[in-house]
Amino acid sequence: RECKRVFYKNWMRAKKKAFSKYAERWRSDNPKTSIQRDLDRITKYCSVVRVLAHTQVHKLNLHRKKAHLLEIQVNGGSIADKVNFAKENFEQEITVDQIFNQDENVDVVGVTRGHGREGVIKRWGVTRLPRKTHRGLRKVACIGAWHPSSVRWTVARTGQRGYFHRTEINKKIYRVGAGAIDGANNNATTENDMEIKNITPVGGFPHYGEVNHAFLMIKGSIMGPKKRPITIRKSLMHHTNTSHTETIELKFIDTASKIGHGRFQSKTEKHKIMGPMKRTAEVIEEEPAE
Repeated sequence: RECKRVFYKNWMRAKKKAFSKYAERWRSDNPKTSIQRDLDRITKYCSVVRVLAHTQVHKLNLHRKKAHLLEIQVNGGSIADKVNFAKENFEQEITVDQIFNQDENVDVVGVTRGHGREGVIKRWGVTRLPRKTHRGLRKVACIGAWHPSSVRWTVARTGQRGYFHRTEINKKIYRVGAGAIDGANNNATTENDMEIKNITPVGGFPHYGEVNHAFLMIKGSIMGPKKRPITIRKSLMHHTNTSHTETIELKFIDTASKIGHGRFQSKTEKHKIMGPMKRTAEVIEEEPAE
């Protein structure tokens, strides 16, 4: 249903239903109307095979009902192999560990955090003018010569900052973790830190919450706010650098609270040191004396 909502402007008031005849084409034995006819034509005439994939937003604690739809190109093998691979994965869930591996380099594509209209000092780092400057301080003193009578594109100007489409390359994957909802209760444990704990810090990630499903731990920062979707792709480079090809062994993953000072790595450790708290302690009624 979350994928069908993408094709509607108003899900509740729509009179026409998307994909109402989709199941009939799968069950149909008529060679002119079956889906197999379209797949055979793709194998015969097409040189590029792409599939439509959508996200599963119901697994996240977001106020969103529509899925994110993306067209992905299938690479590797002949056209028939690509079509068969796409057919085998029709309406199937593709997990993270099926695509990416640990110590692999990936590229991250997304939209940066938007800041609206900004001045030249904040936007380009122009030096602020002295106090006694005429007609303002936070601006460019000279934007160019009288002639040619136009402003060059190299001159810093006021305008939009952020909310740009960007691609960051060569991000190394440190860990491909299983989800806590699937029964993994130690996806943040390492060989040097054997404490049983999950990747979600105490109190959750700020502005996001808990990570209950499979995750990727990537070196470096990622563009955009916490809940904005990003696209991760295989690296397009041939890596020969030592830092790109080395094997990473994590020694410690900090799961302390990111909201306060973060003294404890888990709730179990907190209760062991702090003891029962007033708001969590059980109320024990005293029995009346005989």
